[in-house]
Amino acid sequence: MRIKPDYNLESIYDIDKNELKSKGIKGIFFDLDSTVMQSKTGKFTKKTLDFLNELQKDFKVAIISNNHKKGYIDKVQKISPVKVYGNARKPDVKVLKIACFEMGLEIKEVVMVGDRPLTDILAGKKIGMKTILVDSISKDEEGILTRFVRFLERLTIKK
Repeated sequence: MRIKPDYNLESIYDIDKNELKSKGIKGIFFDLDSTVMQSKTGKFTKKTLDFLNELQKDFKVAIISNNHKKGYIDKVQKISPVKVYGNARKPDVKVLKIACFEMGLEIKEVVMVGDRPLTDILAGKKIGMKTILVDSISKDEEGILTRFVRFLERLTIKK
């Protein structure tokens, strides 16, 4: 299976807000671990918090995570400036639909941003959203096995 994200960026910080607005995007959904925070740390950097707050001036923003641990998701929600949805089971699209409904967004008005082609990008594609694939926010600190798995997964990307 080959997956083609609409955008392939190095970082969430490379997202072009003006381009998204010109394409009719009104909502941005982010994956959590390795996309907006270092995996399983439960902590945002100041840069990421500032970025999310800035995005909220122009977009409705949410975090959609596959993490199923309620305690972890609750911890993240307490420090997050945006709504966090857990146990999404991406590439399943049910939670994406729920988030769109709760935020008053049409699917075509949302972009899904994540670091994993076979979960985040595939879910966005399945439901009909624009998609942005980014590198892990902590790629320089990941172990060799994680980097190798990411390399293999990215072989599924259609360029």
